[in-house]
Amino acid sequence: MDHFMCIKFGTLRTFYPDELGKLTKYEFDNNGSISNYCPNVGSKNKCETDLDKIKAGFIWLFEQNIVSRISDLSTEQIDIFIIYIMIWFNYMLRLKSYNNTNNLNDFYTKYTEDNTHYNYCKKHNDDCTITLKSKLGYNNFKEIIDKKKDLLNISFEDMPKFYDAFKLLCNMYTEFNENDPKCTEYLKIANQFVEKYKELNENSDITEGSPYYQIWSTLSNDYDNFKKKCNDVNCNGFPLLPEIKTSQIPIKGSEEIVQNSEVTSSSPSIISKLIPVLSIFAAIPIFMGIGYKYSLFGFRKRSQKQHLREKLKKIKRMDH
Repeated sequence: MDHFMCIKFGTLRTFYPDELGKLTKYEFDNNGSISNYCPNVGSKNKCETDLDKIKAGFIWLFEQNIVSRISDLSTEQIDIFIIYIMIWFNYMLRLKSYNNTNNLNDFYTKYTEDNTHYNYCKKHNDDCTITLKSKLGYNNFKEIIDKKKDLLNISFEDMPKFYDAFKLLCNMYTEFNENDPKCTEYLKIANQFVEKYKELNENSDITEGSPYYQIWSTLSNDYDNFKKKCNDVNCNGFPLLPEIKTSQIPIKGSEEIVQNSEVTSSSPSIISKLIPVLSIFAAIPIFMGIGYKYSLFGFRKRSQKQHLREKLKKIKRMDH
């Protein structure tokens, strides 16, 4: 993020407000070269519908922030600018009731697939494709934007909050003046930004690499960069941002995995403890069977001896 980029977003808001019901005295088509991206109406280009204005504003932001400065921007700066432009595009589509479109990705594709402004890099009618290729490795802006299409998946409820946080951060950059720093004013806006950040940071759906995470990490880095600018002019005491709360995508469930692994790892020891016990229980009926067998044998033996004694007694009586 930089002062120049935020000025361009502010200029666009002057000609095309980002709040419902807010009027402007400026004609949209009079905003510099923006009419170049409007549909042909009669003998000139004119944006008559909100959709026309959103599409034209989207391309104009690319032209002003990236194409016109492409030789001076780093790869990282271009990537950051694209994220902020996509935030504006998503927010405005939803604000102007295009959120009823089933899939904003399909909506985006429909209006960019054959649009020459996306498929070529033109700077003052000169081809800037070679510069774009050497900077980012892409042949046109559509290829770059396609890599950021997942930013269109931010929910309808969360997008206004992200956009508000972006605007607050931009206000800090546009208000900053190193020759006449107004530390109190910067701190006031910074506190508002941090509160908005905390509010959105409660979203439990933030996973690393997700659209939410991309926006948060970008806003966080630009806020830290602004704090450094303020520290250089002795504006201190800015609040810290909390760490981004991320949720892990459960594969099987960590607790379940731990429990299963514990059961698996302890199985040999459990079995080794059970074997002697089971052996004892298995041996009991065996010994009982043997004991029973021997007890029966002993009983029969005693019966036989008793029978012999009685026979002998009878024989003796007969002899007498």
